[in-house]
Amino acid sequence: MTGDELRSAFLRFFEKKGHKILPSASLIPDDPQLLFTVAGMVPFKPIFWGKVEPVYTRVTTCQKCLRTNDIENVGRTPRHQTFFEMLGNFSFGDYFKKEAIIWAWEFVTEVLKLEKDRLWITVYEEDEESFKIWKDIVGVCEKKIIRMGKDTNFWGPAGPTGPCGPCSEIHYDTGLNEDCSDGECTPANSDKRFLEIWNLVFTEFYQDEKGALYPLPRKNIDTGAGLERVASVVQKTGSNFETDIFKPIISKIEDVLGVEYKKDEQKDISIRVIADHSRAVSFLIADGVFPSNEERGYVLRRILRRAVRHGVLLGAQKPFLHLINETVIEHMGNTYSELKNRKDLILEVTRAEEERFFKTISQGNEMLRDIISRSSKVIDGEDVFKLYDTYGFPPDIVVDVAKDYNLKVDLEGFEKLMKIQRERARSARNNVEYAKSQEIYDELAQKSKTVFVGYDTLECEAKVI
Repeated sequence: MTGDELRSAFLRFFEKKGHKILPSASLIPDDPQLLFTVAGMVPFKPIFWGKVEPVYTRVTTCQKCLRTNDIENVGRTPRHQTFFEMLGNFSFGDYFKKEAIIWAWEFVTEVLKLEKDRLWITVYEEDEESFKIWKDIVGVCEKKIIRMGKDTNFWGPAGPTGPCGPCSEIHYDTGLNEDCSDGECTPANSDKRFLEIWNLVFTEFYQDEKGALYPLPRKNIDTGAGLERVASVVQKTGSNFETDIFKPIISKIEDVLGVEYKKDEQKDISIRVIADHSRAVSFLIADGVFPSNEERGYVLRRILRRAVRHGVLLGAQKPFLHLINETVIEHMGNTYSELKNRKDLILEVTRAEEERFFKTISQGNEMLRDIISRSSKVIDGEDVFKLYDTYGFPPDIVVDVAKDYNLKVDLEGFEKLMKIQRERARSARNNVEYAKSQEIYDELAQKSKTVFVGYDTLECEAKVI
């Protein structure tokens, strides 16, 4: 099965189970708690909260997602990505654990035809109901149902507060030989051998700012299966990057940069980084994010420049990423029409940012090499600040390069110097005549508090004072 066929098979399977197929929401969520859509359930948070009534009680989607919490691992492992597609089926106060578990098993064993003896299950240690469904109804051998703690088998919330609940995961045994200290290898003691392919979340609680849990007005189902991971299992590649989802992009990188994949592990890391980041950059720009020094724009700039730096490691001497993005658009544009509709914008913004970065990266790289040559264990915060202040060289790239030399980076020292610079800038700004009006607003803010009520209502009356 190709990636496209898998996506379609999943959505059609749940359509036959009474689910409404909905298109992917934007990577920019309508949610003040999140910068990006990090999971398939994010667009449905208000429904899970019980604040909005669902139009459909059963929904299935393939949601585009973006996460950067593990960006340093991208390219270094077979699984880590910043941009990925999350397959999911959702129930809003309709079916619950029994149906979600039975249908998940039916899909992986009858549609994907994965070998039953390679599948293992994990459940939250206090969730006796799920354990019994897997054992007594589905018929999974008891020794293959592993009870796990809250750190692994309790999902959410997606943000500081929100819906959450216990979860049950389906793991695939890749068969890789691994020395498991606790005897037999299981999902509890082997990260490399067992691959989590599907997470079934039983959303029944709301977590507040203090971490307290309260029952939701209605119980819900939220599941997530990473398309790229599932493809790697079905296509038996052992790596997301060797599936048909990534192959055309990697082929383009080989052509444009004159390199060959699977010949040199160090170069392969860079190729995988560029393959992943080109997708993230294309989709972010398509959804209206532009490079800047703040929030979403900063994340885009960071991802884009990280890809360019890895291109430089592969020998690039001029902008190239926009050419890779072109393949991303061709390869994924039939599924995500926003890529084709905004093709010119994606390529133009990418190229402009590349050109800006190329002007400074060679000088910055030279200075960084000098810094590394005289650093024994730690790169000094002052050096990181100079790189940033002089060449606009991002500190996260310094951290990236430092890893290759087993060096740590004094980010705390860098932040202290950045704080001093901000205070100097603020002080200088106060001397400008127009900036003095800020004092008036500061004074007003002390006298009267404005209460924001937008989380609970769409309109209110207010008095202008």
